Amino acid sequence: MTWWAILLILVGILIKMATSPPSAVVGWVVSKFALHPKLDSKNVTVTYNGKQLEKEEKNKFTTFFNEALFLERNHIFPGNEEMFLNPETDIIPFVINVKNKNKEMKFYVYSDEDQVDVVKQWKRKVASYRLSSEDLQKFTISNSINV
Repeated sequence: MTWWAILLILVGILIKMATSPPSAVVGWVVSKFALHPKLDSKNVTVTYNGKQLEKEEKNKFTTFFNEALFLERNHIFPGNEEMFLNPETDIIPFVINVKNKNKEMKFYVYSDEDQVDVVKQWKRKVASYRLSSEDLQKFTISNSINV
């Protein structure tokens, strides 16, 4: 009789957890599939025009990127990936390389006066979206770039 009660309570707990998981678990699962993830500056290298940013500027840029607000996703149709990866524009992008355990992602950040466009590339997939960030739009590089 006692075993049936314990088994019934355990099954009830499992059903409850499956139907309404704790918010920490939900947040973790959602962050795994986020289009605009929060980046850790330790796992990131930021380059501009082929030159790496110094640690302080890299930290600033990563912070601005993390604080930027997601506005909208640009739809990419199959075959148009190259148009987003190499657009015909005069803007030189910031390139963010992210290496996490077995994940490698690359972000191209095109900062204009009125918008910030980001192209995310991982494996063979490409996604594009727009951010709102005055800090990224005004971000300038000092003379402390690694050569």
